[in-house]
Amino acid sequence: MTENTENTTQNAATNNQAPDLKQLVVEAIKTVYDPEIPVDIYELGLIYEVNIFPVNNVFVLMTLTSPSCPAAETIPSEVEAKVKGIQGVNDVKVEITFDPPYSQDMMSEAARLELGFL
Repeated sequence: MTENTENTTQNAATNNQAPDLKQLVVEAIKTVYDPEIPVDIYELGLIYEVNIFPVNNVFVLMTLTSPSCPAAETIPSEVEAKVKGIQGVNDVKVEITFDPPYSQDMMSEAARLELGFL
């Protein structure tokens, strides 16, 4: 076996565990709602990135609908709490960014349909 093949095999073995935990993280995030909008924050497009690092450390990069969002304090802490509640998760870091700024184009089709944009 070549070195590249061995690395690919090792990466595949490592990645076999991460998607399961990542799916659980996404499912937990989908239980968090913006209090002003009847759609979960994942479908709204507020989650830019979910990464699982060794020892099951989770990093979530997200945005808010606007910098002056009234739920700016509660939504990120709720995301952190829900993800920390997943069995096997070691640590959680939630980071807020406004780059790129949020737009309705980031919503899933299901969110657009729910909000009457389709």
